[in-house]
Amino acid sequence: MRRKILIVFLVALVAICSLPGVAAEKKLTVISGWSGPEMDAFMPVLEAFEKETGIDVDYQIYRAEDLAVLLPAQFDAKTAPADVIFMWAWFIAKHAEDGHVLDMTGYLNEADFIPGALDPVKSGDKLYGGVYTGKVKPGFWYRKSFFEKHGLEAPKTWTEFTALCSKIQRISGIKAAIASGNGVGWPLSDITEHFIASYAGPDITHALIDKKISWQDPVVASVFKDKLVPLLKAGYFSEPIEWTMAADLWWGGEYGLFFMGSWITGMVEDPDDLGVFSLPDCKGIVFAPDYAFAPAYTKYPEEAKRLLAFLSTKGQEIQVTAGGHISTYAKVPLSVYPAVDREVAALLEGVVALPDLDDTIGGEWQPAFWDQLKLLWVSPGRVDEVLETLQRKAE
Repeated sequence: MRRKILIVFLVALVAICSLPGVAAEKKLTVISGWSGPEMDAFMPVLEAFEKETGIDVDYQIYRAEDLAVLLPAQFDAKTAPADVIFMWAWFIAKHAEDGHVLDMTGYLNEADFIPGALDPVKSGDKLYGGVYTGKVKPGFWYRKSFFEKHGLEAPKTWTEFTALCSKIQRISGIKAAIASGNGVGWPLSDITEHFIASYAGPDITHALIDKKISWQDPVVASVFKDKLVPLLKAGYFSEPIEWTMAADLWWGGEYGLFFMGSWITGMVEDPDDLGVFSLPDCKGIVFAPDYAFAPAYTKYPEEAKRLLAFLSTKGQEIQVTAGGHISTYAKVPLSVYPAVDREVAALLEGVVALPDLDDTIGGEWQPAFWDQLKLLWVSPGRVDEVLETLQRKAE
């Protein structure tokens, strides 16, 4: 009798679990590099997906640099550490060719996104990933209250920019005019790319990405030697500091300016006190979306695709309300953005939206770029050596 009852119970349990919408036994894992305030702003997106679908989602933190080493070995073993993974677009495209990435064709409508947003994760007519919010890297951030207190104004010419750095440098308690954020080197690369886009131009940025021009070309070298190096030698940039620490020190008044992406608006106590300006004569600004993919080895391919589609669409609207993000999903209304992000969007008017140079090139060149910029920051007199190494690594 007990055996019959047990069998009936198990049959009923299987029947219940197989009903549409019953997904409690399935749990998806998402991996990205966001931690601290960035992670806190992302969690409501995952919670909204859980509420809508009934599917639990676990979140794990891995740096993209670590994933670049971990994932290929896992793919070879036909496994993966998560169901949806945020990663560089070039990495996704590369491993899609080898069959390690699920095909998302039909799950997202290209017409619903800003032009070209999905191109980096496409191959022919196949789509192998989703696009999330973009991080605009508009220029130098400052506290409006700091500028008002010391009678400072955003510069409109190169002369005014260098004069501003000099004025900030002379303020009591200031360690350097500009805080140099550093991680593995990428914040320094953002600064450098902004100088290249402003004073060599967007065409040169694309030429460097496509390896159609040398890093030792006079046009490129002049950006380093005539613009960036003099500022480094003058001590206007601090030595490299871990970027979240640098953000805290800048906000606390030890530095006057801080170059960072638009996500900084979600990391400070009072976003209304933020101001930002691009370099004078700026011709291009990096607009770098985050990309994600579902590995072919997920246990729940349909659910993983559903989550990736949610992140690329509804999730973006939730994310931008937290500040620091610009949507690539065209259906997100401007009204949901915080005021400071609408100011960031205004800086994009009249300039070319550029891909992130080092992320786009990727591969072994990227960490070499980071290392050489850290060298340049502490030894600007070695600029020729730095440019020679960058070109050698690019070949």
